[in-house]
Amino acid sequence: MKPAEMLRVLLKAGFVIIRTRGSHILLRHPVTKRATTVLMHSGDLYRRTIANTLKQAGLPVKEFLRLLKH
Repeated sequence: MKPAEMLRVLLKAGFVIIRTRGSHILLRHPVTKRATTVLMHSGDLYRRTIANTLKQAGLPVKEFLRLLKH
């Protein structure tokens, strides 16, 4: 999975971009106030990075997969 795909899913889940600094994009959900960072680069994200991002965002895997498909 590319970082751009992760960013797209988080935006669909309601997260908004708070700030961008270099290749790091900080997102926050306006309702839950949860925050996470996506590191934008050309390679694929590691499986553990995806899991940590979902945990920080409070996004269940089923919801993540549903948003990824649409």
